[in-house]
Amino acid sequence: MNPELEMLRDTARRFFETECVPHQDDWARQKHADRGIWRRAGELGLLCAGIPEAYGGGGGGFQHEAVICEEQMRAQVNSFSLNVHSGIVAHYLLVYGSEAQKQRWLPRMAAGDLVAAIAMTEPGAGTDLQRIKTSAVRDGDHYVINGAKTFITNGLHAGLVCIAVKTDSQAGAKGVSLVMVEVDGLPGFRRGKLLDKIGQQGQDTVELFFSDMRVPAANLLGGEEGRGFAQLMQQLPRERLLLAIGSATTMQRAVDETLAYVCERQVFGAPLMALQNTRFKLAECQTRATVARTFVDDCVARLAAGTLDVPTAAMAKWWVTDATCQVIDECLQLHGGYGYMVEYPISRMYTDARVGRIYGGANEVMKEIIARAMAR
Repeated sequence: MNPELEMLRDTARRFFETECVPHQDDWARQKHADRGIWRRAGELGLLCAGIPEAYGGGGGGFQHEAVICEEQMRAQVNSFSLNVHSGIVAHYLLVYGSEAQKQRWLPRMAAGDLVAAIAMTEPGAGTDLQRIKTSAVRDGDHYVINGAKTFITNGLHAGLVCIAVKTDSQAGAKGVSLVMVEVDGLPGFRRGKLLDKIGQQGQDTVELFFSDMRVPAANLLGGEEGRGFAQLMQQLPRERLLLAIGSATTMQRAVDETLAYVCERQVFGAPLMALQNTRFKLAECQTRATVARTFVDDCVARLAAGTLDVPTAAMAKWWVTDATCQVIDECLQLHGGYGYMVEYPISRMYTDARVGRIYGGANEVMKEIIARAMAR
């Protein structure tokens, strides 16, 4: 941390606590945040903080994005994903986009005028990106795209979607490409209904459908077909580290909430904290939270230095998300019956955190990535 990052943290904390937390219940009922919150985040400089100022961004680095991610998860505001918008899609454009693509989309993303999503997962392929079936067939100066994607975060509000497609159905991973699509009003594009989830109920998660959808060939990311799988693999460590950062922050929030509860809750004429089992359980939880924070901080430093490798990012993603679920479960137990009541933050953490072990690549896939690297 430095003074600049501390100022950013203060801005982000006030934004999430005062302009988002009071609306969380309403957003959960309607299954999406209000569209205006994106523009407000843009006004405050909380979108695309790690993108150069030349493209409308904040001119910062990954540390800036990490601070914003921490504050969003500390406030437990998960009704819209800044990670997907700013931390993932914006950086695909920055690293692989042409100058024209960057100038066209990044300033609007930074302002909140354009919400971004990434569409990889398909109903039949899951985490296995080599098996996707959404096709993009070249027809003159356009691609004709057919297929469907599911579990798309920011899918309702997204005006720009980075879509993983097969430009060569016979080439396996080498047939995967990424195409940027401005979807609003585009013939052949359709959004499915908002999906019902056990957690993160305010997050707009939808299915997307493409039927003979024509997209300019100039929207291909990287300028050459077949580079999509490599692009995804190169950027996934950033995505997985952002998930680990959010989970580590949630873990500490769960411990803090529970500590406050057990110090106040009376059992057998004394605070619940007076019981040895309570103290031991919280000591174990705090230890896990501290180990997670230390590991994540090291990964952040390595990413900023350009030395974070794929297996280490996978370690951070699977271990921290697993540990977060374990800690939240212990903390909910210490709340007793009140932990099962939705009015208590720990109950929402319990359902919201579970998906961390699934998205961004299931944790079983993370272990496979690590094992393969060990066997080389």
